[in-house]
Amino acid sequence: MKIRRLVQVAMFAALTAVLTLISIPTPWGIPITLQTFAVSLCGYMLGAWQGLAAIGVYIAIGAVGLPVFSGLRGGVQVLAGATGGYIVGFLFLALFCGLGAKRKIYVSLPLGFAGLAICHLLGALQFGYLTGRNFLEAFLVASAPYLIKDAASIVLAYLLALKLRRFIK
Repeated sequence: MKIRRLVQVAMFAALTAVLTLISIPTPWGIPITLQTFAVSLCGYMLGAWQGLAAIGVYIAIGAVGLPVFSGLRGGVQVLAGATGGYIVGFLFLALFCGLGAKRKIYVSLPLGFAGLAICHLLGALQFGYLTGRNFLEAFLVASAPYLIKDAASIVLAYLLALKLRRFIK
């Protein structure tokens, strides 16, 4: 059973890296990706601790230099850069979605949205600090344009996890 869990964690870390490759650059430096969807799916499929582990592995392999972050970038400098707060925030998103795994939609989705709020809070704070913007400016530039896409990603990840869990035992 432990080997199966390790394989699942590795597979979802890899899935997150692959879905990050789909990236549309923006003028303000934060690309549009499927990372939020992938991170949410990790949590909803694997549960809190395994989902957290999968995203931890994803971040760790990116931190050591493998090009798994958006724009085929890797290294600690990405985590310390303007978008690093969002990447660290993925840990909370996976954890909260995982806490909502296998629960009713009225519990699961609010938990996912809470994780998303933490992710955007951390991301906007770091983006603002490193770009010299106040929190409101940073939020309006770096988070607000993504909220609808990210909320839809959480809902779609939850619905897909419902379907996939029927086939994966």
